[in-house]
Amino acid sequence: MEDIFVARVMSASLETVTSDTLVEDAGQVMLEKDIGSVVVIAEDNELEGILTTTDFVDIVAQSHPKAETTVERYMTEDVVTVSAQDSIRDAADLMVEHGFKHLPVVDEDEGVIGMITTTDLASYVSRIQSPSPE
Repeated sequence: MEDIFVARVMSASLETVTSDTLVEDAGQVMLEKDIGSVVVIAEDNELEGILTTTDFVDIVAQSHPKAETTVERYMTEDVVTVSAQDSIRDAADLMVEHGFKHLPVVDEDEGVIGMITTTDLASYVSRIQSPSPE
């Protein structure tokens, strides 16, 4: 398989929240948009964290959040990212190595510009591969 860049398969349309967004509101966005994560950004579009469906499992299992709990309390702050110029092979390796399903795509000047997911990678592979023999 040729070297394909993350920019070719990433989702540029992503949902963002700020660290002071209520957990309930972030969860509602994820449900309404049928997505598995929201990216937490600062005013300048700089990446601050990510909140995923896995985080919600932890929220429910560990602390039973009270009303007006913010995303900042539960988001992952030390986020592993890729750039649009990274190869999808490198992105896939990071996902496997860390057990991630989502990797934010960041640009040094523009901040967060997209998201690449295991679904994006699977969709790409299914389009380029010949159908399986019967």
